[in-house]
Amino acid sequence: MTKKIHIWLSGTNALFFSVYAIGAAFITYFSMYALRKPFTAGLYEGYSLWGVDYKIFAITAQILGYTLSKFIGIKTVSELRPAQRIRTVIILMTAAWAALFLFAVLPKPWNVLVLFLNGIPLGMIWGVVFSFLEGRRFTELLGAGMASSFIVSSGIVKATGRELVYAHGVSEFWMPFLTGLIYLPLLIIGVWLLRAIPEPTADDKKFRTDRVPMNSQARREFFGVFSIGIILTVSIYVFLTIFRDIRDNFAVEIWNALGFADQPQILATTEIPVAAGVLIIIALMSFFKNNRTAFYLNFVMIILAGILLLLTTWLFGQNRISPVTWMILNGFSMYLAYIAYHTFLFERWIALFRYKSNIGFLMYVADAFGYLGSVSVILAKNYLNLQIGWLTFFMRLADITGLAIIIIGLWAFIYFFYKEKQLRASAALFSGTAEVK
Repeated sequence: MTKKIHIWLSGTNALFFSVYAIGAAFITYFSMYALRKPFTAGLYEGYSLWGVDYKIFAITAQILGYTLSKFIGIKTVSELRPAQRIRTVIILMTAAWAALFLFAVLPKPWNVLVLFLNGIPLGMIWGVVFSFLEGRRFTELLGAGMASSFIVSSGIVKATGRELVYAHGVSEFWMPFLTGLIYLPLLIIGVWLLRAIPEPTADDKKFRTDRVPMNSQARREFFGVFSIGIILTVSIYVFLTIFRDIRDNFAVEIWNALGFADQPQILATTEIPVAAGVLIIIALMSFFKNNRTAFYLNFVMIILAGILLLLTTWLFGQNRISPVTWMILNGFSMYLAYIAYHTFLFERWIALFRYKSNIGFLMYVADAFGYLGSVSVILAKNYLNLQIGWLTFFMRLADITGLAIIIIGLWAFIYFFYKEKQLRASAALFSGTAEVK
């Protein structure tokens, strides 16, 4: 059956291929979140470890594992060959689920340490799944479909976890493992569907450049050419990741502070319009055939997202918009810029400069430092004993993130504009590049 679907996908039109590929990637990555986020729906009251609140320790442990995974992924994901993808996904998912079983059965509060092991395999899932989608004429559309999964999935799986605890009396420690079990059939279907996706066509490679594994020498060469650009774009991504992680991991606490403690469904319902809006905008970017126009338009979009984040937070602080409206708009602002990295920015970067490489390298450099920044902020808030509530902390973080996005985004736009001019004027283009267009 898989072979027949593979043959059909190789000859079908762009619409049917896109619908299939989006469905396969969405289902698989959605299922990953059922192994990553449900534990954050618990409160774990009455537990602590080494004087640290249990939930903060749990989130920190998983993020540390996830961060380590991103650094590992710079090498492993960028070097991954197509024949290794499916086996890699299965191994990583199984390891993460096994860690959740240990979380349920090991003595408390020491069981929190296994969440570090849960985070290590999960951090590499994105790169493996996205490798099925990159380097195609409609990668933005495909990536937007996949990325929408991690806008809605976090809220949905956390709502599932809270339902198990509060409606069915499941222990908060067994809840993450059982949530993973609920979504296991979906994971199996997603991986099975991914197996049939064919490699990019000759036309895809013509428009978006051939995507190849990158060894250590290729990675060093790429960094040597674009070092300043990498530092600037990764810096923006660090701020976005910190904001996203605080908003996501402490969503229960933020919504409680906003007065919605008795409405757990709001964790999922408010993310649906965010996903829809971001998905539509990112998907429309696929229709910009000119890589140069699309690449620079990406920075304009990121800067506008920063402006919107600043403006809506100010309006909320002045009581001019409701808490629900503010949470939807700050989520939209953040995810519009954040998902641009996963679907658009790096894809068009490689295509514009015609550099034979892959998105895995750039994305895992960004993710590694993004999650390092995230865990640093969580540790600082806890260990520096900052006497500030999560809502106030989140609002100040929104202001800082919005301002940073605007300033660094403008700087990056200018850098790439002049970098492109420099390469066009150079008689000897860098290794791996055919032309800049």
